[in-house]
Amino acid sequence: MKLKLLTISFFACGLMGISAQAQGNSSEDSTGLPGDNFSLQGALAMFKKAGSPEEFEKMINSPDNHVNNLDLNGDGDIDYVRVIDKSKGGDHVFVLQVPVSENESQDIAVIELEKNGAESASLQIVGDEDIYGEQTIAEPSEDIETEPGGNGPYYNPDNYSFAPSGAVVNVWFWPCVRFVYTPSYTLWVSPWRWHRYPMWWHPWRPLAWHVFHPFVRPFHRNYIVVSTHRLIRARAIYTPFRTTSVVVRTRNQGAINHFRVSRTTTISTGPGGKIKSKKTVIRGRRKG
Repeated sequence: MKLKLLTISFFACGLMGISAQAQGNSSEDSTGLPGDNFSLQGALAMFKKAGSPEEFEKMINSPDNHVNNLDLNGDGDIDYVRVIDKSKGGDHVFVLQVPVSENESQDIAVIELEKNGAESASLQIVGDEDIYGEQTIAEPSEDIETEPGGNGPYYNPDNYSFAPSGAVVNVWFWPCVRFVYTPSYTLWVSPWRWHRYPMWWHPWRPLAWHVFHPFVRPFHRNYIVVSTHRLIRARAIYTPFRTTSVVVRTRNQGAINHFRVSRTTTISTGPGGKIKSKKTVIRGRRKG
């Protein structure tokens, strides 16, 4: 009997240890920045599923999809993220933006889309530095072709282009991408603003980090954070329109400063662009 009780005791202690370690890892992964509460990879997953930018906006604001957990102004309610499409030539940028007050808005991220062939297009999502502490870039990583012998990815001029971090997924056949390249498409500019939201949407209370994070972890399998910013033309479209909020910057300045002095980042820009690098001391690292 004593042996049985001792075995149960050791088993219980083991479970407690595993639980404590998991909680500790969750704590280490959190940066304390607003970006912890919006999944860039999740946004790309919704963009792939959506049939239009309007549907995409609805999907990232649905509580069931667990992409958005933002409360930028600290009022205790989830923020509504609107989508604004800007285009030049065959390139688009979809700005993901939160109205934080009557007079201010804050960009969360921008999906950059470039057409590079008759049936070929590339995209990346770039998280705003005031939300993520630095420009954080993610892109799709699934559907990578392999050589006939299965030895690894190879360059297919019809579907992919190579970059330092690997093959770029051709997103031309994503429904939303095809939709925005139809001749009848007109640029989607969300009609919603501060305290003017669609009837189907109602704010909810933000989830704690350790509750929200497990929901977004599955997105990381097919969408990865990368260091190379490839889409130069799309970035040029977005840069003049970047929108930031004094309220958001002031509220998160301490966490942003701590993050920036605790991380080493090298972001290189693709062909034809400049290479930017920033080196600091690493004290911790957020996972995706």
